[in-house]
Amino acid sequence: MAQYFELHPDNPQGRLLKQAAGLLARGGVAAVPTDSSYALVCHLDDKAAADKLRRIRGVDEKHHLSLLCRDLSELASYARVDNRQFRLIKSATPGPYTFILEASKEVPRRLSHPARKTIGLRLPAHRTLQALLDVHGAPLLATTLLLPGDDEALNDAQAIRDRLEHELAAVLEAGACPLEPTTVIDLTPMGTGGDPVVLRQGRGELAPLGLA
Repeated sequence: MAQYFELHPDNPQGRLLKQAAGLLARGGVAAVPTDSSYALVCHLDDKAAADKLRRIRGVDEKHHLSLLCRDLSELASYARVDNRQFRLIKSATPGPYTFILEASKEVPRRLSHPARKTIGLRLPAHRTLQALLDVHGAPLLATTLLLPGDDEALNDAQAIRDRLEHELAAVLEAGACPLEPTTVIDLTPMGTGGDPVVLRQGRGELAPLGLA
């Protein structure tokens, strides 16, 4: 049965965040609000939890999962980032963007794309999620909470609990959450002198990145 955490949107309670982080550390999958929509998250180094996250989402190993990072230095530890890529990421974060980059050796090979060896990375601008990442002390593996057969991501905490109460360890509720996915940008072509490629236009605006 999923534990339901009601968190203050501006000052999330540390005691509840520690409880939620504890469930993730013990292999649980949680539904958390982000600056785009709800996401499923789990511990980065837990294979069983990652497999369960993929199963709930209905995707295979070719689907790009993302790492939710606390800051740019943490992102740079899990991806190979040159100066040009770094400047573009810095101009857009924190915010509702997912960047596809070449995974570093810190990312378990089973989590990166099997052919391209890439991974999605995010620096979310959501206070509760940022606080959870701080308590957790490391990136979380994540994917949009879009269930098989659905056209839109789930975005209501109680509805998420009702549908997934036997699959999730926790559901975090912290007020209204946007209902629009991230903008996904593939930055790997920049590593060989090319231009970034917009794979999905979502909530993140392209103009601030010079890509409109």
